[in-house]
Amino acid sequence: MFHRRWVRSAFLALSGISALACGDSSHVHGTRADDAGAGDAGKALPVQFTAFGPLSTDAGRGSFRFGAASAATQIEDQNPNTDWYLFTRPVADGGLGKGSAFVGDAARGFSKAVEDVGLVTSTSLDSYRFSMEWARIEPTLGHVDESALVHYGEVLDALVAQGIHPNVTIHHFSNPVWVDDPRDPTCKNGPGDQNLCGLGHPTGGPRVIAAMAAHARRLAERFGDRVDDWATLNEPVNYLLASYGIGSFPPGKSTLFPDLKKFSPIVRDFLAAHAAMYAAIKEADTVDADGDGIAANVGMTLNVADWEPARDHQPSTDPEDVGARDRLVYAYHHLVPDSLTAGTFDPDFDGTGDEPHPEWANTLDWLGVQYYNRAGVTGKGGGVIPVLALTPCFGGVDAGACLVPKDPTFCVPTMAYETYPPGIYDVLMDFHSRYEKLPLVVTEAGIATDVGARRAENVVRILQQIDRARKDGADVRGYYHWSLTDNFEWASGFTPHFGLYAVDYAGDYARTPTLGATVLGDVAKARGLTDEQIA
Repeated sequence: MFHRRWVRSAFLALSGISALACGDSSHVHGTRADDAGAGDAGKALPVQFTAFGPLSTDAGRGSFRFGAASAATQIEDQNPNTDWYLFTRPVADGGLGKGSAFVGDAARGFSKAVEDVGLVTSTSLDSYRFSMEWARIEPTLGHVDESALVHYGEVLDALVAQGIHPNVTIHHFSNPVWVDDPRDPTCKNGPGDQNLCGLGHPTGGPRVIAAMAAHARRLAERFGDRVDDWATLNEPVNYLLASYGIGSFPPGKSTLFPDLKKFSPIVRDFLAAHAAMYAAIKEADTVDADGDGIAANVGMTLNVADWEPARDHQPSTDPEDVGARDRLVYAYHHLVPDSLTAGTFDPDFDGTGDEPHPEWANTLDWLGVQYYNRAGVTGKGGGVIPVLALTPCFGGVDAGACLVPKDPTFCVPTMAYETYPPGIYDVLMDFHSRYEKLPLVVTEAGIATDVGARRAENVVRILQQIDRARKDGADVRGYYHWSLTDNFEWASGFTPHFGLYAVDYAGDYARTPTLGATVLGDVAKARGLTDEQIA
């Protein structure tokens, strides 16, 4: 069993993972074999993706979707009831003034929502993953704004009319203010209907879980005739660390992370919320929208990285570092899906799910994998995270864990990490090995860059690795590029540009296709990669 306290200093900036000697990624090298993988996989043979199908355990392994993704708070304007609006709004205007930028109008994705469906169509994509803003639908506890539901119904109608398959995320890093008011992070005035005081609170936590399940049921009842694929939660590990561990996301509770006895109840509540949402959707969505015989496929998405053992900034085979990598992969990748497949919880993060929760068991129909980067981790000296006895290369913390980049031009300075497409193969194969019968979907992969050729190259390299994993037996059902348009990138503000379509923030918010949109469109239309694209 590991030490039972967490150290905040290891996660000073969750939005970025530091990497040594990162360049500006403005120079794009020619293709190298190790960009695509090792051995024969690095020769980049032509790739063919068969026709898409449902994200279900009953679908064949030939099914595959090409899509793009977004999240409501990151793109939508007219959104003052969300915690992010209050959290980032300037103090002079009544907000808390936190984060690097005010979310404001974001990318005007609410006003332009139906118009943006045309971007999905023009990129020849067959699926669109997006979220419906809870704060817009239920701005105060128990009050439902019908106009918001009408709006999202119009978006779904536009998607279905164009033959685009919707994948709806219910909770994507944002809440109505009343869930956990950032103005009262210690809950001195609650809990009550104006502030439930959030996950982990002895009396407020169960109310949050019930409210999340009720919201999921509402969406399933309203939109189940057009939606079959649902994601309950987006990246629960990152969300909980940022929101309840270090305070860089609302509600800004930075005091809980050093105390595992306080942090574990928050994790437990979030997993319970997933299970409650899963049950609610399964009961409420009874319409098979796409005719595959299954009315609702319910999963969640998980943030992942290619964690590598490191020492003195170099790859390491030292057992101390290998063990540190294994412990971090368990906490970061495996703990959540282990809980939701086996129906157990590991409250002390020691690697054993010894707290039974049979009501959680088998509440994943599919698992979304969201991959962006490679990073090092060392066990040297016991680590700055005693509960795991390790130090990751994270947010300015180094201790020799930060690896020298394989190619500095693949570094992303706006996110402070190294993009490394081959790493997604290892991650997919690890999940396939651990959860063999659970279909996988790459629900996010992308790169923050202003260099069109680099974004296009990343699309091709990621798809090569997905194809490699599929050929080696991994049941991967789709690829969603992050993101459809440039967006508000949470604590990093508007500087990182992930969009297939650039947004003119200084003008009329017009969308302009990048080379990434062109290349992904060509790939999606052909359902394969050409020799020219791979070269």
